[in-house]
Amino acid sequence: MKNPVRLGVLLSGSGRTLQNLIDRIEDRSLPAQIAVVLSSHPGVKGLDRARAAKIPAVTVDYKAFDTDQAFSAAVSHELEKHPVDLVILAGFLRRYLFPRQFEGRVLNIHPALLPDFGGKGFYGHHVHEAVLRSGATESGCTVHLADLNYDKGPILLQKRVPVLPGDTPETLADRVFQAECEAYPEAIRRMAAVEVR
Repeated sequence: MKNPVRLGVLLSGSGRTLQNLIDRIEDRSLPAQIAVVLSSHPGVKGLDRARAAKIPAVTVDYKAFDTDQAFSAAVSHELEKHPVDLVILAGFLRRYLFPRQFEGRVLNIHPALLPDFGGKGFYGHHVHEAVLRSGATESGCTVHLADLNYDKGPILLQKRVPVLPGDTPETLADRVFQAECEAYPEAIRRMAAVEVR
């Protein structure tokens, strides 16, 4: 049997996406192992979720670094202590300038149908507010291979959800997050199937 794909999960907040991955691994629908969880912000709930699941959890506090380059180097140094096959951006709010050895192995999920509603400043509720302002009739989520630009890089898969009359940013966000819970594990399974290692 193949070894499960090893994930390094990067987050900055509550860790809902992390929890979904933990749950999918536990119910055996996702053949993966989370090797380390890293947060850019200290004291967030995502770190508590990792520790509750007995996953190594570390903080690289972005405030301790003067540049994106120095912060990113510290993140990479931590990831290299726990050899990972894929780096999973799970609500990671800082820019990660990953090294060449991670090219093609960093995944991001975005709560809209890229290339629409992506780029600097488009995260969280800002995305859903923009979708509703635009009058779009559908939204969804996009899993893509990250490059060194915000929300760019080859798209792996998208899941679509309707925008309903009377939607608020919160109701739309809930519907999109349900799609994310299906899309991210599916994308990781696809990456594992093509032997990222």
